[in-house]
Amino acid sequence: MESTLRARTRDREEELPFRQAPHNIEAEQALLGAILVNNDAYYRVMDFLAPEHFYEPVHQRIYDTAGQLIRSTKLASPITMKTFFEGEELVPGLTAQAYLARLASAATTVINSEDYGRAIYDLAIRRSLIVIGEEMVNSSYDAPVDLPPKEQIEIAEQQLFDLAEKGKYGGGFLDFSSALTHAVDMAAAAYQRDGGLSGMATGFRHLDNLLGGLQNSDLVILAGRPSMGKTALATNIAYNIASSHRTELQPDGSEKTVDGAVVGFFSLEMSAEQLATRIISEQVDIPSNEIRRGKINEPQFTTIQAFAQEMQKIPLYIDQTGGITVAQLAARARRLKRQRNLGLIIVDYLQLLSGSSRRASEGRVQEVTEITTGLKSLAKELNVPVLALSQLSRQVENRDDKRPQLSDLRESGSIEQDADVVMFVFREEYYHSRKEPKEGTPEHLAWQEEQEKLANRAEVIIAKQRHGPIGPVHLHFDGSVTRFSDLVESDHLPARRD
Repeated sequence: MESTLRARTRDREEELPFRQAPHNIEAEQALLGAILVNNDAYYRVMDFLAPEHFYEPVHQRIYDTAGQLIRSTKLASPITMKTFFEGEELVPGLTAQAYLARLASAATTVINSEDYGRAIYDLAIRRSLIVIGEEMVNSSYDAPVDLPPKEQIEIAEQQLFDLAEKGKYGGGFLDFSSALTHAVDMAAAAYQRDGGLSGMATGFRHLDNLLGGLQNSDLVILAGRPSMGKTALATNIAYNIASSHRTELQPDGSEKTVDGAVVGFFSLEMSAEQLATRIISEQVDIPSNEIRRGKINEPQFTTIQAFAQEMQKIPLYIDQTGGITVAQLAARARRLKRQRNLGLIIVDYLQLLSGSSRRASEGRVQEVTEITTGLKSLAKELNVPVLALSQLSRQVENRDDKRPQLSDLRESGSIEQDADVVMFVFREEYYHSRKEPKEGTPEHLAWQEEQEKLANRAEVIIAKQRHGPIGPVHLHFDGSVTRFSDLVESDHLPARRD
């Protein structure tokens, strides 16, 4: 039986010279009829299907009204529904009661209702794609002067990514058995992975032991005063993770990451060339200032060339654009996720990001709140760790004990609240070296002895961790090549042979 609505739509299509948007009136009628006959059908589609996904406005109203009744534990049937459409002709020539009754008579079974719902949803996604495409075309033809093409691309990418994420039909509740399965799978992966970590290994053994590696969907803040080595530690971690990247081919033809990750490094302060020079310096053990000034010999240059060729195979991507907004960063991260299966995001550093103009007008604290919330949302959305570097306030310098605290974070309220892990880089050697007494005095001898103890030592202080212990991790730091490494204590060194 062809419905009156289908006949009306067919006549409209014959009259119009352009194509109609994708839709399926019969599927909408069958699903609505199933809901009116058996309200359990609504619970099968309510997690992913919204009123706006229906093509016919009348059907949007019926689905919305039925949903309100069912959610309030009332019966939605042709009889109870007719009072909400009293005196209306939902379809020309049919009263509301007659059309609702016709829907019920054309109902599908409850078992098939989810399939009909997904068909309606998929057609709605196709219509949204058409709208995005039309907006792209129209904005390209009539672009205002202050809207550069790059911004148009980022807007379109964000719209497409949002649509792709919505196209997963949402998650809904997980029953506890499924949650247990995920937990056991994570434990099994940690058991099989080198080092027994549930997360991504940073390459620093003691740090990984305390963190369990960098966890997916976590926002990790790495903070410190200038010259403490924040960027150096971040580049060390980026190289360690990218260089250990390994995938395995799955039976379905896809590739699964089994170790390391593809790394996206947003360097808002340093250029890509400076960052690359740092990484080369760290790995070939040649000071970066000597590389920049050309103060190297032929064997050193050969070593640099060989390492550079190896580096080309490493999945480390650098974005050196300064002053970008958190929305632009998210759009670029989404693009890298889809193109290269991005596994780790590093931001150097948080205070150089900007928020929306509206938040900026409300003050820096509100703007930073938007930035940290955006980074945490991005970590959850892409299911990857986000490592964001952060500056500390000057109040650290006014204390005798220079070890940083959570209260030293700039705009600490939002950063501390949104972060899953907060780590501080601290090198007491840096501060102690600036207290040098006059040479030849007893104080200078004591200072020199202490300086030798502190030389090349650094601490990474884990001040906050949602799923693990807090405390310090001691590392070795070679300032000449800005390289961190695991610290080997003197009592763990092999015995000398005279």
